Amino acid sequence: MDSVTSEQRQTLHSTADNGLKIVVVGGFGVGKTTMVRSVSEIRPLNTEETMTQAGEGVDDTAGVAAKTATTVAFDFGRISLDAHNILYLFGVPGQERFWFLWDRLFSGTLGAVVLVDTRRLADSWYAIDRLEHHGTPFVVACNDFGGPAHTAGQIRDALDLADEVPLVFCDARSRESSKQVLITLVEHLQSVVAQEPTPQPIPEPAP
Repeated sequence: MDSVTSEQRQTLHSTADNGLKIVVVGGFGVGKTTMVRSVSEIRPLNTEETMTQAGEGVDDTAGVAAKTATTVAFDFGRISLDAHNILYLFGVPGQERFWFLWDRLFSGTLGAVVLVDTRRLADSWYAIDRLEHHGTPFVVACNDFGGPAHTAGQIRDALDLADEVPLVFCDARSRESSKQVLITLVEHLQSVVAQEPTPQPIPEPAP
């Protein structure tokens, strides 16, 4: 699957109004659907279905036993951050049986939010691995589930995050909190673009 090229990322500099495709990824039950719902300025598209006994023994519900519905395709929403940046948000399902969808949803993506439940940090490793495989810039957002407090340094160590990857704390139920996560991502994308070399023009052949 093709990853986003530096030329595609240059659209952050070259257009007045940027429509940016963003994915929200993470483990099962970390709040991806909640974030898309809370921040979208349009009625979000959700593909949630009621969890049934058929999923028992297939989906790992450890730590999310109270969860009654789950995304089976993707969530979609939109938010205008400012006069220049419109984000199209795709929330992906977290269960392992739906991971085959991730690579397709990553196509054309400029950046990603990895949403994390600090009580289940290991559930985030696959998302980070796939984003790094595709060369997709991302930020990590720790959703507040009221679990044990961890320092940013402890979370970075546990997830083996590179220094340049932003780490923020949020409440996915809050529109303002979720919006700040997305602003952090756009700022990170702009920083990535600024660090990439400017393509040099191809010289004309000598007559």
